[in-house]
This record gives sequence, structure tokens and C-alpha cells, in this order.
Amino acid sequence: MVKLTVVARVTDGLPLAEGLDDGRDMPDADFYKQQAKALFKNLSRGQNQPSRMSIETGPYIFHYIIEGHVCYLTMCDRAYPKKLSFQYLEDIKNEFERVYGNQIETAARPYAFIKFDTFMQKTKKLYQDTRTQRNISKLNDELYEVHQIMTRNVQEVLGVGEKLDQVSQMSSRLTSESRVYAEKAKDLNRQALIRKWAPVAVVLGVVFLLLWVRKKFW
Repeated sequence: MVKLTVVARVTDGLPLAEGLDDGRDMPDADFYKQQAKALFKNLSRGQNQPSRMSIETGPYIFHYIIEGHVCYLTMCDRAYPKKLSFQYLEDIKNEFERVYGNQIETAARPYAFIKFDTFMQKTKKLYQDTRTQRNISKLNDELYEVHQIMTRNVQEVLGVGEKLDQVSQMSSRLTSESRVYAEKAKDLNRQALIRKWAPVAVVLGVVFLLLWVRKKFW
């Protein structure tokens, strides 16, 4: 059974549409929605992720399709057929591209296309019962194969992103510290120059003052 569906822009992870009724029958829905956001953030880093992937998380499994800089993601029960999950996403993708294709890049706020929920809910209902003749036909469709789509664990996928974050944070910290050290080195050099030349400046100042007084009054 389909539990959650989200459409997001890959370049920045901005959520564009989401099923409004998704997760209402799940006590831990917020936890999995946060995982979905973390997956989008992971994809927005520009890593070479497959255009189709399945990601196991607890009793559920995420499936996603990336096309045209947009990620179409759904979360289903693990027992729900993988082939139906991806065919459901294909239907979502095709309609979203048809309706909003020329507006995706200019969307500036989260859930700019929330009205797409109507199509999501209608399509989800068509896929809920795997025993209908329609869905049995889709399962028997030999032209649509999903066996080669990679399946990974959510900790494994998000762990790569966390490591990259740590490296990025460490790099930023080292850059910041190097700037601080450079500023301190400049200050020390200035102080050393002042200590070195200050007595000479004082002596020269006294000499010039005496010469001026001598010239003025003598």
C-alpha cells in the first residue's frame, strides 16, 4: 500500500507537491517525512545517484524516480509490489511534467504545486488494491522490469551524506581557523615592526623638534 508521496526539485531539495492525506494512518508519519526530506537534501548535493532506486526503512520502503531535475518519491509497505510502486511513480511523473513542466525551475516556495494532491490521491486509489484486474495486468507487463533497480538501506544512503557534511564542516572550520591565524600573524608582524622602529621614530622626532626650536628661537 502506498503510504507517502512527495515531489521535489533535485537541485535544491525544494518540495513541490505532497499528498495532503498521506501518513494519516501512520503514528510515526512525521519521522518518515523527515527521512524523505533528508533523502532530498542528500540528492541535492549533486552526487551521482541512480535515476531509480529503492531504499529500505523499517517496515517500509522508499522508491524514487529522478527525471528533468525532479525527484518523484513514494513510500510503501515492504510487501507492496515493487513493479506497481514504480508504475505509480511513472503516472505521477507524466502528469506532473504535463501540467507543471515549464514552471518547475521558477518555483520559489515550498509546495508551490500543492493542488497536484488531487491527482495524487486519485492515482493512489487506483494502485491500492493489488488484486484488481488493472493492477494484475500491470504486474504481468513484461515490458516494464524493475529487477535491476538497486535497493539500499536508508542508513547507508543517508550515512554517505552525513560523512560529506562532516568533511564539508571540517573544511569550513579549517578555512575559518586559517583566516584567524593569518590575521593574528599580521597583527604580530605589525607589533614587531612597531617595537623595532618606535625608538628610532622617537629619536628622530626629538632631533627634528630640537632643530626646529633652534631654528625658530636662536
